[in-house]
Amino acid sequence: MTGQTDSAEHSPHRLIEILLDESIGVLPNPDAEHERQVAIYDLIEENSFRVIDKADGPYLLKLSIVDKRLVWEVVTGDEEVVTIIGLSLSPFRRIIKDYYLMCDSYFQAIRNSTPSQIETVDMARRGLHNEGSELLLERLNGKIETDFNTARRLFTLICVLHWRR
Repeated sequence: MTGQTDSAEHSPHRLIEILLDESIGVLPNPDAEHERQVAIYDLIEENSFRVIDKADGPYLLKLSIVDKRLVWEVVTGDEEVVTIIGLSLSPFRRIIKDYYLMCDSYFQAIRNSTPSQIETVDMARRGLHNEGSELLLERLNGKIETDFNTARRLFTLICVLHWRR
């Protein structure tokens, strides 16, 4: 283990667990389930996450959708609630819809298209993913501080929650 990884592992500004509200149903397909698993794994391995003006972590994040709001419940490892944040899903709806359609096209392309066609669809998919991640960073501004890679993985999980609805 490198010193850099070791210091990140012991940083109080990170997520150590992510829980998604599973009461809203199952994922529509195995590709979406795979995206969820990879995003959570990657987040736990490497992330930067700090609740502004609140207790240090490391944190456990519970994501759910309640009354058309994305609810972020952040707790410490000792189960102490640090904050609960509700974000309107309205600003995300178009991007999530377009991203979902592009993911579907990407998964179909992987099975049936040429490498150049796959690359074209993947570039469009990544562009939408970046747009959603930037919007997430804007919406979290003043509440939660995170880096772009963490925001990208969190955006994936928001899409997964939305896909279940």
